[in-house]
Order: sequence, then C-alpha cells, then structure tokens
Amino acid sequence: MSTRTIDNIRNFSIVAHIDHGKSTLADRLIQQTGTVAARDMSEQILDSMDIEKERGITIKAQTVRLDYKAKDGKDYVLNLMDTPGHVDFAYEVSRSLAACEGSLLVVDASQGVEAQTLANVYQALDANHEIVTVLNKIDLPAAEPERIKQQIEDVIGLDASEAVPISAKTGLNIEGVLEAIVEKLPAPKGDPDAPLKAMLVDSWYDTYLGVVVLVRIIDGVLKKGMTIRMMRANASYGVDRVGVFKPKMLEVKQLGPGEVGFFTASIKEVADTAVGDTITDEKKPIAEPLPGFKPVVPVVFCGIFPVDAADFEDLRSAMAKLRLNDASFSYEMETSAALGFGFRCGFLGLLHLEIIQERLEREFNLNLISTAPSVVYRLRLRDGSTLELHNPADMPDVMKIEAIEEPWIRATIFTPDEYLGSVLKLCQDRRGLQIDLGYVGSRAKVVYDLPLNEVVFDFYDRLKSISKGYASFDYQITDYREGDLVRMSVLVNAEPVDALSMLVHRTRAESRGRAMCEKLKELIPPHMFQIPVQAAIGGKIIARETIRALRKDVTAKCYGGDATRKRKLLEKQKEGKKKMRQFGKVEIPQEAFIAALKMDD
Repeated sequence: MSTRTIDNIRNFSIVAHIDHGKSTLADRLIQQTGTVAARDMSEQILDSMDIEKERGITIKAQTVRLDYKAKDGKDYVLNLMDTPGHVDFAYEVSRSLAACEGSLLVVDASQGVEAQTLANVYQALDANHEIVTVLNKIDLPAAEPERIKQQIEDVIGLDASEAVPISAKTGLNIEGVLEAIVEKLPAPKGDPDAPLKAMLVDSWYDTYLGVVVLVRIIDGVLKKGMTIRMMRANASYGVDRVGVFKPKMLEVKQLGPGEVGFFTASIKEVADTAVGDTITDEKKPIAEPLPGFKPVVPVVFCGIFPVDAADFEDLRSAMAKLRLNDASFSYEMETSAALGFGFRCGFLGLLHLEIIQERLEREFNLNLISTAPSVVYRLRLRDGSTLELHNPADMPDVMKIEAIEEPWIRATIFTPDEYLGSVLKLCQDRRGLQIDLGYVGSRAKVVYDLPLNEVVFDFYDRLKSISKGYASFDYQITDYREGDLVRMSVLVNAEPVDALSMLVHRTRAESRGRAMCEKLKELIPPHMFQIPVQAAIGGKIIARETIRALRKDVTAKCYGGDATRKRKLLEKQKEGKKKMRQFGKVEIPQEAFIAALKMDD
C-alpha cells in the first residue's frame, strides 16, 4: 500500500444530460477494472435506491474506487463520482465536481448536446477541470459521431477531435475511456505533511454506523482516532473508521491527499454535515475554510397531509427518518381546517418533491395528500420590515403590504426547430420575458426569464408534450422581482376555505378563480340547501357557481312499521356522512380537495 504515490491517483466525475448513459458507463468501468465480481454485478450498480433503478435516474452522488493497470505498466487508482444529472441537485453536483480534477463529458451520439450537458460542462469548467469527451451510444443506427463532434466544438468550444467513441451498453471501447482518463486527466496536488484539509462531498445515514461522510482529502491525512472539526457547522467529532468504496465499504488505515473515501464518527443526523463543508484537524486547524460553500435553500414548498388522521404520528416519524438521510428536505408542522394536521415541506425542486413523496408512500406505506406546490414569496411591509411567505393562508392584512416579490428563474431551453413556435408561446403564456434566441447547430436555444410559480405546476410536462419529448430544460434561480400578485380565496357558502387559497397574478386571477369554482361545483355533492361557491380577491367576488339543492329521503320506500330497516338505512347514511369533513353547514368530501388542488388550467 505504501508504494502508492499521489501521481497515480485520478479523480473524475461523469457529467451528462439526463439519460445519456452516465450510470451505464460507470457500470462498465467498474466491470472493466474488475472491481466487482461478475456475479455481484447488476445494472446501475451505484444507484442503491429502488426508485433510482426504476426511473433510471441518479439522486445521490455515489463514489467508487477503481484499480487500473494502464498500458504503461503503472497501477493507477481512479476515483469515480457518479453525479445526479437533474437540475434540482445542481449544488450537490457542483461540490462533487469541486472534489475532482477532471470530468468525462458523456454525449449521446444520436441526441447531441442538450441543456443539461451545457449546464454541467460549464460547472466543470468553472471548477477548472480537464475534460475528456466521450461519445456514447455509437452502436445505434441513428448515431452521427462526426456531426456531434462538430456540434460539441461549436456549442461548448471544446476540442472534440480526440473524443472517445464508445457504447456503454455493449461495452465497446471502455478500455479507451480508461486510457484517456489516465493520460489526459491531471493528478491531484496536495501535501501529506500539512494540517488536514478535506471537503465534505456528501453524507447519508446508515442504520448501523450513523452518518457516513464522503470526503475528498486535499492536504494532510485522515486517520482513525483523530478528532476532526467541521468548520461551517462548528462541531467536533472523533473518527471511528476510515475507508473507501469498492462499491462495498472497505476499511483502510488512512486517507492521504488527493484520495476520496469515507469516515464515520458517530454523527447522529445528516443535517449536521452540510455538503461543501470543510473538515480539518481539531488540534491543528487550518485558517480558512474552502470556498464555494452554500447553505441548502429549499425552493418549492407544499403541504403534505395524511389521508387518515390516525396516520399523523407515522408520517412524523417517516419524515424524521427521511430527514436523517436527506438534509436538503425540510419540514414543519401545519394545520389546516380542511385537511387536519400535516406538514409544510420544503424541497429543492419538483423532482425532489416527487421523489420524497414517493419514498414516503413506498417505504413507509403511507397514504398522503399533497397540496398544490408553491414558492416562497417575499413581502415588503409598510413598516419597513420584510416577511417570507411560505403559505398563502398566512398572508397578513393587505393594507400592511407595500409590495410582494416573487422568485424568478433564468431558463435555457433547447428545442428542435419545428417546435420552436409552441415553446415560445408556452413561455409567453407563463409571463416569460425573452432574453435570447439563437441556434446551436440545428437546434434552437431559447433563454427566458420566468416567474418560478408559473414553472412549478406543470411547465416541464407541458414542454415535453408540445415538443414530443425533444426539448430540454435547465434553470437557475436569479432574483426576486416585484409582481402584481393577489391572494385569491375560495368561499363555500360564504365561508373561506383556507386550504384552497393561493397567490396568483392579477391578470390570471379571474380565469383561475372561474376554473376553481367550476371544478368545485362538480365535486361538492348537492345538499339540502343551495350552496354558493365563490372566488374572491379581498372583498371582491370574481367568480361564482351555485350548487343546486337536493332532498334525499332514504326511508321513503320503507312501508308501515318497518322500523329496523329504517334504522339500518339511517345508520348507513350516517356512516357515509362520517367520511365528509364538516365546513359550516357544508360537507366537502376529501376527494374534492385533492382534485381542486391538483387543478391547473
């Protein structure tokens, strides 16, 4: 073990657009270097969650150490980081990139450069990476390697003349990738005698070991028994074990400069280990933490409630367990008159929301309702203070508010030319401001500023359906801008229903209100009296529907003294009524809430 020098280490990550074959290439590299025995090999070996395997997406960054004997006869240690490709996890990707010296840029030879390819490459270039271009899927009949090489040069400005053509699926030319990594990527730099300086790349919860922390050592050494300090979190821990992943955990004596491995230190919660934190020796600390650290900021919020109120405690413990594992997910208690007790949760984006919800339902067997996702608004009040608004129901009195600001994003969309018109129309409909429109090869590149609350609902799905799945979308949050936003409340029988109130733009309030009233008219069953359903902004009613009255006599067909039968029918009716939630005098079934909240025009 001692013969290993820092020159023989290569740290690299794989960057690509969703579905261009990052995880498959990682599988092949693991196979080629013989890191995992053939019988233990499986598809997407680094994706440990069921949901990752099913959807073919990576959620957590994973790492693996590969030993490779190159053609020059030397033994190299390759540390591979498999990063998520989705925009929600952009910060985690940036930290994984900061822990490496080079990247493999994987481009699908049949699809070419997509939005996320660009975003991730620019991130890699910002981290001063050497980049090896890999053209994947060249075994497909639709592959056009030469055209794509040209496209990479035109769009990204990288020299693609030496791009490695491979097929990760069939395992063609994987050797070529390994050689390119050894030859073209630089070795890490670092001083083993300096005080310990390491970057926290990722962390997750293990039931037996507590929190497992993935680190990249920059200077110094990390050994078992050391006391380390996390600089941003300002906490100290004693190291229990140090090791590397070959995808299985393997303990080692120490980790030196340039190496990537893990340690455990009886840390209880993942929240104590912020991604991007700097780790140093308690006794000999370094003066400055590493740059680039950002605290995790949730972007999208939504309420999650159990369908059955009795499941509330189970939901609470399930959320606490997920929080152990995912520090970017935050939650707090919330009550609603309509839905009872639940939680207000914050997520990194819509995919993250979807994943968490799915995990709660699958892993903990819960039945959940989620309210419409919303974003954080910033309210400037007349007394000069600012307030962050997560839930429209908590909005203060309108007279106190000076202005409402909403978050905006800068979206980059790549689309084939024939769908350009409908993509532009979609962005215009969502109050977008066009920044740029140009061409990259044969594709149109559209840059728009959009309000985040217009994107949160179903923008991505709409974009995919109008472009037949060819458009790709990438965004980053830019700033908060003042908007003409109003709170629209829904009144049923002249009583406001808190779960259905929302913040909308004044121009869209009327159509939104009308659609909401129509929807509720269909969903609320007729009662013994007429029920008005209204949408209002402040005191002004903007839409109204009326639910007709109904009189239902369940005992009408019981003749004479058939008392037991009457009772039975009345009991049955009572049972049915239990399922409804009381609202003044109006009973609104649970389904109505779910359907109304899912509504988007």
